[in-house]
Amino acid sequence: MNTEKSMTIWDKSDSSVLNTFCEDYRVFLSGHKTERENVSGMTELLRKAGAVSLSEVVSGEKRLQAGDLVYETMMKKSLVIFRIGKKSPLEGMRFLGAHIDSPRMDLKQHPLYENTDLALFETHYYGGIKKYQWVTLPLAMHGVAAKKDGSVVDICIGEDPSDPVVGVSDLLIHLAGRQMSKKVSEAVTGENLNILIGSRPLPDTEKNAVKENILAILKEKYDITEDDLVSAEIEVVPAGPARDYGLDRSMIMGYGQDDKVCAYTSFRAIMDIGTPELTSVCLLTDKEEIGSMGATGMHSRFYENTLAELLNVLGCYSELNLRRVLTSTKVLSSDVSAAFDPNYPDVMEKNNCAYLGRGPVFNKYTGSRGKSGSNDANAEYMAFLRRVMDDAGIIYQTSELGKVDEGGGGTIAYILANLGMEVIDFGVAVLNMHAPWEITSKADIYETYKAYQAFLMA
Repeated sequence: MNTEKSMTIWDKSDSSVLNTFCEDYRVFLSGHKTERENVSGMTELLRKAGAVSLSEVVSGEKRLQAGDLVYETMMKKSLVIFRIGKKSPLEGMRFLGAHIDSPRMDLKQHPLYENTDLALFETHYYGGIKKYQWVTLPLAMHGVAAKKDGSVVDICIGEDPSDPVVGVSDLLIHLAGRQMSKKVSEAVTGENLNILIGSRPLPDTEKNAVKENILAILKEKYDITEDDLVSAEIEVVPAGPARDYGLDRSMIMGYGQDDKVCAYTSFRAIMDIGTPELTSVCLLTDKEEIGSMGATGMHSRFYENTLAELLNVLGCYSELNLRRVLTSTKVLSSDVSAAFDPNYPDVMEKNNCAYLGRGPVFNKYTGSRGKSGSNDANAEYMAFLRRVMDDAGIIYQTSELGKVDEGGGGTIAYILANLGMEVIDFGVAVLNMHAPWEITSKADIYETYKAYQAFLMA
């Protein structure tokens, strides 16, 4: 544990290995901004590594042995990976759980309209955002449009350097007197987060000529109609790649690092370990930012159902055995923590907060005020993890999410704990959390990856 608050961990790791790992992460983060993109990208990497889908195993096409990688997806937006251990799963599992959704704006089901010769998309923001941060930025659109014939069209506009970008306009300072007199939370409303997408009219069109031109472009490029937008899932996110941040290139600035920085390090950890004693699990789930509801969220039975299938093909399924495996599983809820910001010191208590460059962070509890909604891991589990990390030479921190009465937050930890698992939050400290561009330390990213490996092999 890093007990000296003035000490960073930069001199701990081989800089070339650290930089290579973090560059791989930066590139993956840049190209996989949505849940679907993360699942498809990671599935591709799994297949290249020789992993098989659980459906292949269930059908009898494949047989499992220690060291094998097996995975399953849910609606292309959640992913679970198992690395089969040497011991029976009835002896317990090691589990990393992260989420791959991030705050953003989603197009409404009837988004397209024209006003004063401008075409716009209406949006509904997703997750906790400061709405004013999302205006005047170059934005991109990622997602799919599902057509009635069963085909699904992938959409990505704004990421290729040759692509146009879109965005939300804002009032000029000269006319913003009333806007600037409002509370920050009221200066930009959700219904004003409309994306400006065009101003050129379709020739020889009398009514809504700009809107009709946008529809013509969508038809030509993607073969979709306005009606197809009803069955589309299109996310509006910051345009452009993640970047090295700081003159010393010590940090990464990118969209969606909450929680993709922990998702990627968890994914790489289970991919890169050898054959563990206990079966290892990496669950990458959706909908955490809006309460983990729905079929692809942590509240669903996706993980339990998949685990039941796995136990069945391993010849040890029963309802009782399923419950026994769950209650003998140790979990790291791989989620980020808030980093201390010297520009805003008043919301943090310096003895119990996280700092950039000082290692991954244990949050024994989150919640808000009085620990409301928190998991609050038990002392014995914390002691076990201290031993695991110290034996592996991992430098780590402990933290709370701000001062007691300042706020708080939540993760998927309590949901897993409800199944009887031992759980604690453990991940990377982040500056600008939930902003369009978030900041992490490369030293923390690499140390977290190594910590996850140590946990899976413990």
